[in-house]
Amino acid sequence: MNPKGDLIARLQALGLGTPTFDATADGPPHDRLFRVTVSAGGRPLGQGEGRSKRDAERAAAEVALQTLDADRDGGGVARSGGRWPIYAAVLEGALETALELAPEDATLDDVRRDAARLYRDLLAELGHGPEEA
Repeated sequence: MNPKGDLIARLQALGLGTPTFDATADGPPHDRLFRVTVSAGGRPLGQGEGRSKRDAERAAAEVALQTLDADRDGGGVARSGGRWPIYAAVLEGALETALELAPEDATLDDVRRDAARLYRDLLAELGHGPEEA
């Protein structure tokens, strides 16, 4: 299970870009507690704590995935009526294609948006549209 990778893939598929993980650490070096807030598109999605930054990021990603699931069920962040299935190899191909087709002055967000559109369009053509709750 890789909640951070799953979150990144889900946000890419939704066209919401890459998440940002903001971490703080409290306590002495031998007893640190890390707190992480994960956001996407300027919207906080989850918070997590852990004894390492990695554990705190994992916990925050798990909460963010739950938030996205709740938003999907309640009509929030998720688009196109449901959660799109994640096929890592197809998503990777969409990102590579979008990067190859992008003009030189394209921003990273432009490439991400184009990749998400390519991904959704391809899955829709293959009959692998959003999963309904």
